[in-house]
Amino acid sequence: MFSTWSFPNRIVFGWGAIEQLPSAAERLGARRPLLITDPGIARCGLLERVTDLLTNSKIEYAIFDGVEGNPTEASVYPGVDMYQSEHCDSVVALGGGSALDAAKAIRLKVTHDLPLEEYDDLKNGGDRISADVPVMIAIPTTAGTGSEVGRSTVITLQATGRKTVIFSPHLIPSLAIADPELTVALPPHLTAATGMDAMTHNLEAYLSIGFHPMCDAIGIKGVEMVARNLSAAVHDGRNTEARKNMMAAAIMGAVAFQKGLGTVHSLAHPLSTVAGMHHGLTNAILLPHVMRFNLPVSCDRLADIAVALGVDTRGMNADSAAVAAIEAIEKLNDEIGIPKRLRDAGVREEMIPIMVPLAMADGCRLCNPRPTPAEDMEMLYRAAL
Repeated sequence: MFSTWSFPNRIVFGWGAIEQLPSAAERLGARRPLLITDPGIARCGLLERVTDLLTNSKIEYAIFDGVEGNPTEASVYPGVDMYQSEHCDSVVALGGGSALDAAKAIRLKVTHDLPLEEYDDLKNGGDRISADVPVMIAIPTTAGTGSEVGRSTVITLQATGRKTVIFSPHLIPSLAIADPELTVALPPHLTAATGMDAMTHNLEAYLSIGFHPMCDAIGIKGVEMVARNLSAAVHDGRNTEARKNMMAAAIMGAVAFQKGLGTVHSLAHPLSTVAGMHHGLTNAILLPHVMRFNLPVSCDRLADIAVALGVDTRGMNADSAAVAAIEAIEKLNDEIGIPKRLRDAGVREEMIPIMVPLAMADGCRLCNPRPTPAEDMEMLYRAAL
């Protein structure tokens, strides 16, 4: 049983939804797609499932499986070359956030000639992006980034030396096929890390500055859904209800962070480029530290988050409830096996001076409820180390 939603793009959601791929491709006019994925997806059998569906429906395709774990331009330009040499007319992206983000960048560069750094959101690069992009079908295999419904791609660029956000409504995939069954084989540590990515998206969006009640409502519900389902998904990957709810929560996080994110993400992005860390894992470790940093200005909202996390806040004042929210995130991290410290994931002290300026150049921090100057960025890195 699956459902079709239209917010913010068209989403076919549910167990077995992947079977809708051939009819969806036909409806969108995708006659020769470039299938973009990563080597891990190619090895685990999920790619074969998709290619079988396309082959049995007599849809011709080419495969680009050169996406890196933390995508850089090296994941983009070879894909553009293959798209053109194979005379493709559309994109099908299969994988986690890295594959989906790389696919968006490939899709952009097929029709847009400027260097990727010219589309940097911090330079209002989205104004240079037109609707002239190929059809894209996004098929997530993790419940984490929500890139299947997102307006942005995050790519490490040679010109900037940092993870660079390229943002435009024209980058939203034409269709998302969100099938929780595709996440069943995800190992526990990746289920945990990607799940905490979804948690961070929802939670940071709720705390971020600005007025957007719709995103607030989605974000706070997303926090609740992750809190109720992530541990179950980690400890029993075949828990269908938990997998379904986690995939929905990931989508909700990406919708909610239209409002903005925060300092967790600005700190996390350099940890991918400098230390090679998994993005969701960095978010998980950093999140309670940044929540504690934000506590003086976000007490009431953190108290709301405590309720969403399942804390019984009856009899607590807002300060106590806010602290309980931080403790609940730390407890959840413990339950799902997230390391306590960045050093446990290979981060070294000498990396901090390299990462601070990269974090300061990241626009996510501009939506944080408490301003984060360089000295506080360094303090937070050291607190989490």
